[in-house]
Amino acid sequence: MKANNSMAQTWFAQRDLYDWVYASAIFAGAMFALLRFGAYMDGYEKAILLCAAPSFAWLGWVWRPMRWLFPLTAALALIGIFQYGGTLEAAKQRFLLKWFLSSQSAILWMAVLFCLSTVFYWIGLLGRSESAQAIGARLCWGAVVLGVTGMLVRWYESYLLGSDVGHIPISNLYEVFILFALITAMFYLHYESYYQTRQMGAFVLLIIAAAVGFLLWYTVARDAAEIQPLVPALQSWWMKIHVPANFIGYGTFALAAMVACAWLLKNAGILADRLPPLEVLDDVMYKAISVGFAFFTIATILGALWAAEAWGGYWSWDPKETWALIVWLNYAAWLHLRLVGGLRGKLAAWWAVIGLLVTTFAFLGVNMFLSGLHSYGKL
Repeated sequence: MKANNSMAQTWFAQRDLYDWVYASAIFAGAMFALLRFGAYMDGYEKAILLCAAPSFAWLGWVWRPMRWLFPLTAALALIGIFQYGGTLEAAKQRFLLKWFLSSQSAILWMAVLFCLSTVFYWIGLLGRSESAQAIGARLCWGAVVLGVTGMLVRWYESYLLGSDVGHIPISNLYEVFILFALITAMFYLHYESYYQTRQMGAFVLLIIAAAVGFLLWYTVARDAAEIQPLVPALQSWWMKIHVPANFIGYGTFALAAMVACAWLLKNAGILADRLPPLEVLDDVMYKAISVGFAFFTIATILGALWAAEAWGGYWSWDPKETWALIVWLNYAAWLHLRLVGGLRGKLAAWWAVIGLLVTTFAFLGVNMFLSGLHSYGKL
């Protein structure tokens, strides 16, 4: 116990002035949000906000880019919000909103930057150009900034439609595809920084670009960018924690699968001199699946609690629930064989790739081809 206390004291003692300024700003922002918008929140939402503040402060301490990402996106979102002046019509009239800071404009810029980032990562990988890969990384960060800004502004826009319409923007396929792209990109950028290599970016950005491509098609074909009131089944505070936890799982599983593709190519001698060592790729794959499994487990438990409140039972073998269980069992088996049986190499990589197909069906296929209690998520 004394050793643990000593380690905690040492860790806090290592925080510099910028760490404490950042943490203070996060808590000040949370207090402002509570005072300014507390009237629109119930007790659960206030608790989520108060728990999020120390979580974001800690995240900024352990991963330094968060210390500028959170303040920058908050500042851009506030600039956009103040431009509205209380009416959505301002998005068509004011220059900053029309071209940059309305939710639709910011999200379209996000899509463009993610696609450009993919191109530059591939130019850098194939041409052994560190400068091209550095541009790809900066474009990826730019996409994250604009994507987060767009989501925050969209949250505000929903309240301009009416206090009974306003909701966190994670309620439909349009919004969760943005969430998926942002989560996957942020986890990748963390691993890129941690392992000091940008050579995985070409592969991971492919899955993000694919999500962005679907998002653009969905926007045009279904007019999906329009903000809609929540269906009754989603009018719950459970959504605010269940959906993000779920998509941390989806995003990290997708990241692991794309890194597994890089592993398989390097092992086959394709791009072998351009990719990181197999040990690094294997370690990223393992860590991504471990994080994803932990959050997917939490999301599944939260989903069961939500189901009990909404439908009167923890589990109903709805197609979405059944396929969520299949995904969970798939990665549980992968991790079990990894930790107990020493699963490595080609089998582990192929399993991670196939796992992405299973996860994709659970995410999209169920919505497209099966019906059930989650039918509000259909394409």
